[in-house]
Amino acid sequence: MTARSFLQLKLIVGILCVGSVVLMALAGQLLTSHDPEEQNLMSSLMPPFDFEEGYIFGTDQLGRDIFARMVSGARVSLMIAASVVIISGVTGVLVGTTSGFFGGWRDVALQKVVETFWALPPILLAIAIVSLFGQTLPNLIIALTIQRWIPYARLTRAQALSLRSRDFVSASMIMGGGTVWILRRHIIPNVFASAVVVATFSMATAIIAEASLSFLGLGVPPRELVVLLSNARDPGTRAPPSAAHHRLTL
Repeated sequence: MTARSFLQLKLIVGILCVGSVVLMALAGQLLTSHDPEEQNLMSSLMPPFDFEEGYIFGTDQLGRDIFARMVSGARVSLMIAASVVIISGVTGVLVGTTSGFFGGWRDVALQKVVETFWALPPILLAIAIVSLFGQTLPNLIIALTIQRWIPYARLTRAQALSLRSRDFVSASMIMGGGTVWILRRHIIPNVFASAVVVATFSMATAIIAEASLSFLGLGVPPRELVVLLSNARDPGTRAPPSAAHHRLTL
């Protein structure tokens, strides 16, 4: 097997693995009719592949469907990772291209901002933001995005510094091309490929960081926890008990 065919095989295997996870997150709910948060102690610790009851991966100690919980968790993780990658990628590319293309005091000011954010530990900063502003999905996305735009900015700045002295950029300036037109037509398309490479690693690290916050109890709360937090902020409102609560009290 040559190196080229080996790389093609790795690419195919990677696409199949990632595609299966994405497909499970998008369409996995069609394979099960169980609520991922529904508790049924009479069906606790059911074995996997129990198709009669509809439990593909079995149940946990509280009788919750493990497959439904995996589908729900994969959907939330991919949504958070995609949001973090898109927001941080757009922010980092704009900051990096602006810093590298204009140079001068703009470059110095923007890089001082980058260095300030770079000095903060990412996981501790995320914990502080979620703890301070609340355990919600937008706050979690902000906490994971607030430092992940820096690799995009550093990489695109270096490329923009080298691109602004290239002949086709100089020719565009001589012919009267505006700054926005040059950035949109020449600079950003040339740094896009490198930003995509950074995004592939950033999505994986965003999922790991979101899982780390979840293990610390700072991830996306389930629906019951959201109701409890809303009642704690406004004690005058009382949410109706869930169906799982009725089954446990009967």
